[in-house]
Amino acid sequence: MKKEKTYKVLVSGGGTGGHIFPALSIANALKRRNNNTEILFVGAEGRMEMERVPAAGYEIVGLPVCGFDRRRLWRNIKVLFKLWKSMRRAQKVLRDFQPDIAVGVGGYASGPMLKEAQKKGIPTLLQEQNSYAGVTNKLLAKKANAICVAYEEMERFFPADKIILTGNPVRANILNCELTQQQAKEQLGFDPSRKLVLVVGGSLGARTINDSVAIALDQIISTGAQVMWQTGKIYAQECSQIAQGKNGVIATAFISDMNVAYRAADLVVSRAGAGTISELQLLGMPVLLVPSPNVAEDHQRKNAQALVDKNAAVMLLDADCRSKLSHEVIALLDDDARREELSRNIKKMALVDADEKIVDKIYELLNK
Repeated sequence: MKKEKTYKVLVSGGGTGGHIFPALSIANALKRRNNNTEILFVGAEGRMEMERVPAAGYEIVGLPVCGFDRRRLWRNIKVLFKLWKSMRRAQKVLRDFQPDIAVGVGGYASGPMLKEAQKKGIPTLLQEQNSYAGVTNKLLAKKANAICVAYEEMERFFPADKIILTGNPVRANILNCELTQQQAKEQLGFDPSRKLVLVVGGSLGARTINDSVAIALDQIISTGAQVMWQTGKIYAQECSQIAQGKNGVIATAFISDMNVAYRAADLVVSRAGAGTISELQLLGMPVLLVPSPNVAEDHQRKNAQALVDKNAAVMLLDADCRSKLSHEVIALLDDDARREELSRNIKKMALVDADEKIVDKIYELLNK
């Protein structure tokens, strides 16, 4: 029996959960395909991936790279020095690890790491999560061997012959919930007979969403609805005090069982990060998206608009959120047919088994 070849795969990128979750999903799918696959992550020093990746059981090397300061240009002398150091360290990583392929998921570290891999002639695959491509992936695209995307019409940014529509890999447990909606509500401590609004602000939280919920909370619960309010750790204490004593409101810094929370929800209020949108698509969740304006090239608004254009979500701009959130949430809670329509349309946009499709492409490149 022919022994299966074992490959070395380098995975680079991070900075946010939106980059890290897909990277880990790809690594896990590679391990499922062949448990002997050697995987090394390369991230940016001081960023989230330096904790999350080892916690998931993988080795990671940090580069001293950081983003350009577009407002205070004089600070970029230090940034350029860190970039030079990162390129040197990336060269050492390639010498030491000798990968068969390099996978970039976006974020600071993937730029210098994949650039050096391309110089060495190592095959590179990019994974772009957003509907508006990030700067790093656009710069790397010309010499990349394949670019896996989650949205149509990405030829605006990348060579058409390199694009594969795979979707975004999501956390595996998101899709695993065997509870009914009523059971999920009960498990989370809510009344199963009342509608539930799930507010998701990300791991750090979103100031605008939290302020807006604080303003809208009494009006929303006066309709008989309940609120599960994921505040993020920065705002946890402040929001918990606001929620205290309000019937049908639970405020929590972090939700460990997101699969149960999604199953329980009648409506989701969320930022428009690519990973979250992919989860909402796979689950067919009716959602009110509040894109963050504090992201590169306003890509969250473009992610949200891609759904709005297909009548698959409602968008509320960050600047309007404080004044309009209660009205939009109550209108959607009162309109069962509208929520069902949004649910149907967002589910049509779902792309399943993204991690497996990306690994198929990785193996195709490796076997060439």
